[in-house]
Amino acid sequence: MKRLAVVVALLSAVLSVVLLPGVPAWAHNRLLAAEPSADAVLTGAPRAVSLRFAERLNPDFTTIVVSDGARRRVATGEPEVDGATGVVTLREDLANGPYTVAYRVVSSDGHAVQGSYTFNLDDPGKPAAASTTVSVAAAASGGPSAGPLIGLGAAVVVAAGFLVLRRRRKTPGTNRLR
Repeated sequence: MKRLAVVVALLSAVLSVVLLPGVPAWAHNRLLAAEPSADAVLTGAPRAVSLRFAERLNPDFTTIVVSDGARRRVATGEPEVDGATGVVTLREDLANGPYTVAYRVVSSDGHAVQGSYTFNLDDPGKPAAASTTVSVAAAASGGPSAGPLIGLGAAVVVAAGFLVLRRRRKTPGTNRLR
C-alpha cells in the first residue's frame, strides 16, 4: 500500500509539471472595456469606437464592425490596433437609434473570439433612424476547452498505473520484499 501511495504521488507530480505550464494557453481573449460602452445611451454621436481586450491584438486578425438598427454597416476606417486596443473611426454622421458593435479577434492560442453589444444614440438635435427594431445580445465565442480532455487523460494515466500495480501484486511467484 505504501508503494501505491508513492507511485500515485510521483505520477501526480509528473503530471503537474507537464500540464500546468500550459494553463495560460487555455485562456481566451476577452473584451475588458468599450467606448461607447454596452447599453450606453449617448446624447452625442461618437467619433470612434474603441475596444480594449485582455491580450494583445493581431492587426491582421482584428475586425470591428458597427451597424445601425436596420443592420446596415456604418462606414468606418480600418481597425487601428495598439497593443490590446482596437479603434475604428466612424466616417459618417449617426442618426438617432440603436447601433451594434460586433468584433472578432484571435487569442494568443489561435482561438477566434467574437462578440457584440449595442449602444443607443439619443441626440435631441437629430432625427430618428429609419428602423430601430433590432436588438443584439452580447455573444462570446464558445468552443470546447482542452481542460476537461487533459483532466480525463490524467485520470486514465493514474487509473492505468493503479491497475498495473494491483495486477503485479496478484501475480503468483512475485517477491513482495523487493
